Amino acid sequence: MNATLFDVRTCALGEGPLWHPERGQLFWFDILGKTLMSRQGDKTLSWQFDECVSAAGWIDRDTLLVASETALWRFDLNGSERSLVVPLEADQSLTRSNDGRADPWGGFWIGTMGFNAERGAGAIYRYYKGALRQLFAEITISNAICFSPDRRFAYYTDTPTRQIMRVPLDATEGWPSAPPEVFVDLKKDKRNPDGAVVDSDGCLWNAQWGGGQVARYSPDGTLLQTVDIPAAQATCPAFGGADLRTLFVTSAAQGRDGAEDGQTFQLASDVRGQREHRIIL
Repeated sequence: MNATLFDVRTCALGEGPLWHPERGQLFWFDILGKTLMSRQGDKTLSWQFDECVSAAGWIDRDTLLVASETALWRFDLNGSERSLVVPLEADQSLTRSNDGRADPWGGFWIGTMGFNAERGAGAIYRYYKGALRQLFAEITISNAICFSPDRRFAYYTDTPTRQIMRVPLDATEGWPSAPPEVFVDLKKDKRNPDGAVVDSDGCLWNAQWGGGQVARYSPDGTLLQTVDIPAAQATCPAFGGADLRTLFVTSAAQGRDGAEDGQTFQLASDVRGQREHRIIL
């Protein structure tokens, strides 16, 4: 798998790639640039916000649920209008949203963190059936939120721990049904787990900050392969394309000066991803 450039625009902190299955279109964010980004063919698209935005899920063809530093918003892609769904740590000026993804039950998991990665300042929440509920507290850098295709597990990481966690879910409504357990431990390798996605075979693909790579792990946590990207600070992968066999990877230019740092890449994969789940409000 060789990475090629998907979008030349530089993101200070690229994150949250989302393939919209009904539009056949990739969306992603520059968190520090307060921008939602996309493209249609050769045409580049962007939507500017007045606060940091970091992750999204799709509600319908023309509407996204967008996570910002203060709330979850319903966002109209055509009119660029947004309406409040629920506040998210709106009373905590120290924190912002970070990684997030829709779950198989129509809910949305979203993590927060301190603007300066203050220790334990963030948390991981789930928005489901009109309510936001905290799942895990004292998170420093929330990342790697994704779900197994059999709906049995959710995954997440607090990046400084260098451990990706696996959480059993109940079959009825998808709430955590047991304490999280270590799925992959990267302490020995000194790797920093960032965003992740699970393919249709149940294997987890994890972007590794500072390592310039995405690593694929089997359902039992065994390392299967690594894929290099030109930017050192890989942030998050997402599957897309007509057959869900294109792996998109965002990256961050923050603190770097390489020509390709912060750009968004694509790789042809021999495995299929999962279709992104629809959010039910």
